[in-house]
Amino acid sequence: MKFTAIAKTTAIAVATVALAGTAVAQDRTGWPDSFTVGTGSQGGTYFGYGSGWAGIVSEVTGVSGAAEVTGGPMQNMALVHTGDLPFGMTTMGPAAESIAGNNPIAPGLPMTNACAMFPMYQTPFSITTLASSGIESVADIPDGARIGFGPAGSTSDTYFPQMMETLGVNFERRNGGWSDLGGQLQDGLLDVIAFAAGVPVPAVSQLEVQTDVNIIEFTEEEQAKITAAFPVANFDIAASTYTSLDAPARSVSMWNFAIANCDVAESFVYEVVNAVMGDNARMVATHKAATSTLPEFWDRNTVMKWHPGAARWFIENAGATIPADMIHGG
Repeated sequence: MKFTAIAKTTAIAVATVALAGTAVAQDRTGWPDSFTVGTGSQGGTYFGYGSGWAGIVSEVTGVSGAAEVTGGPMQNMALVHTGDLPFGMTTMGPAAESIAGNNPIAPGLPMTNACAMFPMYQTPFSITTLASSGIESVADIPDGARIGFGPAGSTSDTYFPQMMETLGVNFERRNGGWSDLGGQLQDGLLDVIAFAAGVPVPAVSQLEVQTDVNIIEFTEEEQAKITAAFPVANFDIAASTYTSLDAPARSVSMWNFAIANCDVAESFVYEVVNAVMGDNARMVATHKAATSTLPEFWDRNTVMKWHPGAARWFIENAGATIPADMIHGG
């Protein structure tokens, strides 16, 4: 495991804990010297959101933390399960597949040592094109269209191609980081980008500054087909999310959760959750997607066992009723 213990108390730690409103005599046995959060590609929501909560946790706890670029949810499940990273971010679909041993990074390996830590936000599945393309609906996507689905193995790459096939779209599949795909769309190397990321997606916001884009919504019939076939729910992208929208855009979404290696010190994870969940306004200031980073959404986790430190925080502070068999080690 890549976690090294530090002394229980130091002058710096005591000052930081006092500032955070935690008991000065706090037991820091097993706490790491530093931590890293597995996120996603630059230009995607995971990287921006993960950088935000890593910074907040670092400031509140006094433990240095940072975000790391990864391949997204599937890779994060693998890295956190093995202990290569203490923390990461994932979505419910990839989490369920990883626990069942269906993660393509390590087929047949049940990744059960990655534990739920806190709810983040819903990931809408959205489609973006250049306005000059003339594509204004899914039905307008031409046969053989070059579609960018994000990093290989990401939530978008795992589910969006299947969704497009379900809707009868014939396409040429492309992968890459969101910023890179945005550049390819602008340069005419792609026809469509199919995003699965918290909104606003930085790459889309950047495109809007540089050119005119269309945010493509699903029809009610398309939405019904997708929700019947995949682990997603109906979702509306608010009109205020992008300047290109003048009304809510019909979509579908999947919940995201922060995850921790199940062996990270319980007291540290408790304080990590406390730092993030205790001040939502501070989280929203780091990324708008954090408007859904609220304690009451703890029950959106239906597949992962909870880290004991996280479970204790939600039981004590959010009135959560988490069964013992859904808590790691319980």
